[in-house]
Amino acid sequence: MTDATLPLYHLLHELDAHFDQLVATIERAAALYEFNPPPTWRFHPDANDPIWLREALLDMWHQQGQDGRETRNYIAVIAANDDLLAACHQINHAKANISDLLARIKQSHPNALSDAKSRLPGRHPYIDDILRKSGFARLHLKQCWRQLPIAPAPVSRVRLAWYSSGRSIKRVSVQEAEQKLLQLDSDAPHIRIQLRKLASIPSGEILAQVQTQAPLMRANLFFVEPLADGHTRRALNIAMPLIVPANEGRLPHLKAPAETPPATRTRAKRSDEKLEDDVYLPSLRIYRYR
Repeated sequence: MTDATLPLYHLLHELDAHFDQLVATIERAAALYEFNPPPTWRFHPDANDPIWLREALLDMWHQQGQDGRETRNYIAVIAANDDLLAACHQINHAKANISDLLARIKQSHPNALSDAKSRLPGRHPYIDDILRKSGFARLHLKQCWRQLPIAPAPVSRVRLAWYSSGRSIKRVSVQEAEQKLLQLDSDAPHIRIQLRKLASIPSGEILAQVQTQAPLMRANLFFVEPLADGHTRRALNIAMPLIVPANEGRLPHLKAPAETPPATRTRAKRSDEKLEDDVYLPSLRIYRYR
């Protein structure tokens, strides 16, 4: 039987079970951390209370009015023993199960996704109470299924730095760009100017719509021994605590990041940059290729 033929209640029951499993794995990892707090570095710690990890792992919810594209980050490095490492891997496995199931629900019963996201707090009354007191609302999918970054081997040092040059580029046709402009106020002078500019280029030309991404934290890991593939270092973007195997019961050497992201681009511009310097259609952030 496929998901499309399964009754919705069957998939929602499966989702309830997966969510219960996720909360159970979080509780186990948090209990291990709180019973014997391991060496930890936190970026902008607001308290030394070990329950911060429990709160970070359970933060999977939209605040009222929160942009769905935004996530709350918890930057930290934890030197975990074998038991805590195993518990963190179990959390990631449970998160992956929920991600896969929500994708199946979205595909087979797309109108039910909103209900699926709002039903889960009631599974755990203390979570529901926290959410109501904090002004939180529905499940935040990105915060729910985002994985804990876990180093695959002992690490000698970690270098943390802001990455502020990220952007996404979507290829669009002239016809698609025209439709996007027409969906705006087509009577506005600045839109008419852009429509005329668009009409002056070949109809078969491919354009680029650019979206600048929010600054993120990047961790460069330097391993004690080369990995099986020979690599001695790895770079990870981290939004959740970075879990590293405890090497001799201590944290690796850390180079902390700046307090705030740089105000301007920090990476040198590539010599093979394919986009023109000036935006061609400002209202849509669309550029022409060179």
